[in-house]
Amino acid sequence: MNVKEIAKAMKKDAPQLASTQVEERNKALEMIKASLEEHKEDIFKANKEDLKYADEKGVTPAVKKRLKFDENKLHDVIAGIDQLISLNDPLHKILLKRELDQDLVLTRISVPIGVIGVIFEARPDALVQISTLCIKSGNCAILKGGKETANTNKALFTLIKEAAIKAGLPENCLAQAEAHSEIDELLKCEKDVDLLIPRGSNAFVQYIMNNTKIPVMGHADGICHIYVDKDYDINKLVPIIIDAKTQYTAACNAVETILVNRSVAKEVLPVLKAAFEDNGVKMRGTEEVNDIISVEIMDDFHTEYLDLVVSIKLVDDVKEAIEHINFYGSHHTDAIITENEATAKEFMAMVDSAGVYWNVSTRFADGFRYGFGAEVGISTSKLHARGPVGLEGLITYKYQLVGKGQIVADYASGASSFHFKDL
Repeated sequence: MNVKEIAKAMKKDAPQLASTQVEERNKALEMIKASLEEHKEDIFKANKEDLKYADEKGVTPAVKKRLKFDENKLHDVIAGIDQLISLNDPLHKILLKRELDQDLVLTRISVPIGVIGVIFEARPDALVQISTLCIKSGNCAILKGGKETANTNKALFTLIKEAAIKAGLPENCLAQAEAHSEIDELLKCEKDVDLLIPRGSNAFVQYIMNNTKIPVMGHADGICHIYVDKDYDINKLVPIIIDAKTQYTAACNAVETILVNRSVAKEVLPVLKAAFEDNGVKMRGTEEVNDIISVEIMDDFHTEYLDLVVSIKLVDDVKEAIEHINFYGSHHTDAIITENEATAKEFMAMVDSAGVYWNVSTRFADGFRYGFGAEVGISTSKLHARGPVGLEGLITYKYQLVGKGQIVADYASGASSFHFKDL
């Protein structure tokens, strides 16, 4: 089947998956977990082929780290599945129950979005996270991973779908698109696909948004900031910033710009320079920064490096830091290092980002670390879902109205009247 036919078949099966009980979906997750563990050597073998291909293509170490799927990555995705299984069922919840009139009751219940298309970067662990989140939330999913991990993705997807079907889920609960040309086919499936979640470069996400009628959720950039306030704690400074920059350099929640209060710049910048040099981080900054420490001079703060490179700028106070972040940032995740509670609260209230942190690394912006059981992506949108998108971001709701023959004409004429009462 081509992508259009797959989407049509999924749309037909979506209500069946949506009506499943949590026990059925958890059983599928348990079987997926067991299958991944049982066939891990096959997965690792496929991944070695992808890593060999990456070496031949001269992929950078930072990007290659994202491609790797080993015992540690397997451990992480298994932990994510266990966390998902432990979470309460997001479906069939009564969100509102209201008596409009006698024997006329309105109920709002949580339901899956339906059919979701997820186009994600070359991270094989993302395929496991996305597919299992969709299963737990009762959504059918069409998955398109990066070509750099095609072998690993195929091995993982085959195991996951086989286990899901064996557990009793609908035949068309999951599908994998492998060819790049299938992305454009997917973008034309507005009748059958309810939501697209793209994960990738700014240019790629913008392409998706501009070439489909399907609603799109996600983020284009991860230009994250840390502001070092004049009331910073020297013991927190280096660990937070180094973790945010180097713990996983290629992640969208890695810090890209450091803003330093001008009044403490002469004591902070040499400390940061030593820490960055120890960790192989290249520094770029304004001429003012270069007057204190040696950096590559620059004044463009729109760059998402995803590499061991960081931008540095001095600001007068928290207000200027907030203005810089709201203008140059991508509304992803931004942090402040300070011991002044009032300053921190001002920063957290005024920075317009999906995640705003106080004295912690930006790397905490993650569905698994939030207890969501991993994520399908991070959204910088303000509609529907924002921040790491876990189970709650993959559901919507419907209204059910039950009566005994009532008609609107009686209420329009005054023969009957509403007496709204929450039950």
